[in-house]
Amino acid sequence: MIVTTTENVPGHNVTAVIGQVFGVVVRSRGLGGNITASLRSIVGGEIPEYTKLVEDARRHAIDRMIQNATVMGANAVVMMRFDSGEIAQAMNEVVAYGTAVVLDPPA
Repeated sequence: MIVTTTENVPGHNVTAVIGQVFGVVVRSRGLGGNITASLRSIVGGEIPEYTKLVEDARRHAIDRMIQNATVMGANAVVMMRFDSGEIAQAMNEVVAYGTAVVLDPPA
């Protein structure tokens, strides 16, 4: 399935707009990861434990969005975006969303 942040896909025409589609994931670091990340934050710089958490959550959110688009009968998602937030100071929510469409075959 084609997933793009743009409105159009070069070489394709949108033949049907199916509607909005999204994938939601809520993740939490384990106690050990939170302790390690807290210790790293004292020194400053990147905190790999949280970087991995967000990267994994984004990938999972995209996978769920693609599953939803497939069920809706789409073969592509255009204008894909991410949104994220924190829940209860220990969890990270990531939403991947866009417009499910049907593209014609490449020209």
